This record gives sequence, C-alpha cells and structure tokens, in this order.
Amino acid sequence: MLGGVEIPNNKGLMGHSDADVLTHAIIDALLGAAAMGDIGAHFPDTDPKWRGASSIGMLKEVVVKLNREGWEINNIDCTIVAQEPKLAPYISQMGESLAAALKMEIGRVSVKATTTEGMGPIGEGMGMEAYAVVSIVWNPVK
Repeated sequence: MLGGVEIPNNKGLMGHSDADVLTHAIIDALLGAAAMGDIGAHFPDTDPKWRGASSIGMLKEVVVKLNREGWEINNIDCTIVAQEPKLAPYISQMGESLAAALKMEIGRVSVKATTTEGMGPIGEGMGMEAYAVVSIVWNPVK
C-alpha cells in the first residue's frame, strides 16, 4: 500500500498499521508543520486499535485534527524512494487517493518516485523511504 493504492509486488512493507510509508511521511509532515507531534504520538504502535489500520484513514483523522486547530493545508510535495516495484504507473492514482483523503484539489498534491540506482539498502530492495514537504496556513477564523 502506497499513497492509499495497493501496488502489486512479491514483497511488502512491515508495520503496525498497513505500513503505507508514503502516507505516513505526509502525516508526519502535517503534524510537524503544525507543531502537533508525530504519527507515533497520535497513532501509537502500542495501541492494538491501530494494528492493520488504514493509513489513509489515519490521514483523514489528521486533517480533521488540523482543521479543528485552525490549520488549512495549502499544498503537499512528496517523494517515494524505492528500487522496486516501478511506481510510475501508479503515481497519478496515488495523487488522486491522497487528494481525496486530504480534501484537496489534485493540482495541490505532488507525488514523485525515484530510485537509488541500485545503491545501499534501498537499491538492494530491502526497503523504501518517503519524504513529504507540506505548506499549511493558520486560519483560526472561519
């Protein structure tokens, strides 16, 4: 699962929830930008409630929490670093899934993928990384 999209592959990611590394990076970036902690503070892996949970569902909860505190999401730029599987065929689907969860126009959500050209653990197919940069605006008067 990446960006809320199931990617067919003979390997998978391990995690307490559905291990959607891309969505987790976005959650952490949003919470961090609002100085609201991190994903572990809101969805601890010690709580069985989050075992196998949908990361997209967690993202939706974060959006509600941000809005409740007066934050609006301006835009998101994220990158997945993975040697395999090839993600190009799924990028637009991931963007649409994330935009829907974030209640944003698709043009304000950028999803990219890159490889490490075979170098290091990522290049050897031992895992993935994801990075997200977000812009939020505090607008407490609605």
